[in-house]
Amino acid sequence: MATVMLDAGHGGYDSGAVNGDRYEKNDTLNLVLAVGTILENNGVDVLYTRTTDVYQSPNEKAGIANRSDADYFISIHRNSSPNPNTYSGVETLVYRNSGIPAVFAENINRELAQVGFANLGVEERPNLAVLRGTRMPAALVEVGFINTDQDNQLFDLKFPEIAQAIANGIIQTVQGAALVAEEAVDYRIELGMFRHRHNAEVLAENMQADGFDCYIEPRGIYFSVCHGSFPNKESAKEVEEKLFLAGYETRIICTGNECEISEQRE
Repeated sequence: MATVMLDAGHGGYDSGAVNGDRYEKNDTLNLVLAVGTILENNGVDVLYTRTTDVYQSPNEKAGIANRSDADYFISIHRNSSPNPNTYSGVETLVYRNSGIPAVFAENINRELAQVGFANLGVEERPNLAVLRGTRMPAALVEVGFINTDQDNQLFDLKFPEIAQAIANGIIQTVQGAALVAEEAVDYRIELGMFRHRHNAEVLAENMQADGFDCYIEPRGIYFSVCHGSFPNKESAKEVEEKLFLAGYETRIICTGNECEISEQRE
């Protein structure tokens, strides 16, 4: 089966969100290790960005994943709000709410909702380093609010069930992704995604000035700058290498037969 990189959010002097003597970095590490054990027991190869209380910047975490053999990246966090006991529930963040990352989000959220969390849905966060910088499909799971008593009680009382739920969501996605990948027929190179069309146009003009054809595709509320259309990943990678060496941030996306997967170059 595929290899999954698990990331325990924060670490070291970066405690993440704090509620009294409760630190996000500790909750995430404990949960990641429990999820990893379940995955390994179910035949999934697991790698970790950290297994101890060490600091890694978000870019370092993405780099660790990119230098590994991981096929997927899942980062686990706890949420927080300005005022305690204001919000409750789980949500999953993705670079773009489509393709395999979206399936990860939906499966994990659904499984956690069955444990007892409110399902707050999926949110696109293309500016997060661990989502933007990872070359493989990635998702970031916010497992309840650390400053909400209800969520902490659920986290502590049903910790094994929560770990199992996240593992179930990952396994379901990994198994389904193999079938999705077989159906994909069209590969493109994405060089940026912007909320404002003007910013996409600026990048497109720079690419054209450098001699690279490109086009702008609306994707929900964003505008994606893409190059080419290729029948397989190998041919896309040949051109992607040239764009990367020219100084562009590149992401190979694969669309077709209702599937979409992505692999980003750091």
